[in-house]
Amino acid sequence: MFLPGSLTGVILGSALVAAFIATLIIILVTRSRPRTAALLAAAILIVTSLVAAAMVPAAAPLALTIPLALLGVAVALLGGDPAARRVLALASNSMVREGPNGGILLRTPAATIEPAPEVMRGGVTIGYLERTAVVLAIIVGYPEAIAVVVAIKGIARFTELGTPEARERFIIGTLASLGWACVVAATVHLSMG
Repeated sequence: MFLPGSLTGVILGSALVAAFIATLIIILVTRSRPRTAALLAAAILIVTSLVAAAMVPAAAPLALTIPLALLGVAVALLGGDPAARRVLALASNSMVREGPNGGILLRTPAATIEPAPEVMRGGVTIGYLERTAVVLAIIVGYPEAIAVVVAIKGIARFTELGTPEARERFIIGTLASLGWACVVAATVHLSMG
């Protein structure tokens, strides 16, 4: 038995709002010290939401779409940072040290007394800005803007990508952060019909 489209949309929208609220709570609770299990649970909620939005042919009503969009932006912005940090920690085996300005401290030869130089500063702020641009571009139906965001970031960071640590962190962090934002934004976009 099939439900009428409007009822299906209400059920879908309500389920997505609940999933986004649960994800936002997980993110806020684990934000200062991201844990793999908690972030994995949040990621499962988001991916399950995306699959549901893609498979259910009904659009959520406007009364649910607006809160869903607002929650989606919050989940994308706030969740991208701990997700990227956790992926980076797993990828580097926690051997790359973060500097006081959010960058990474490069290794220096043991014979030098100088402090390790910090590169890629401002990554957290840049991450928020890029996720904002990406999530809004996808929600409004202009995903081509992602290429512009990545190009601008690559050009701006080009001079800092001289070491393997910096290049690796740039690529992994960008993919994790933007991947998170894209999945959340795609869920919102698909639920709008």
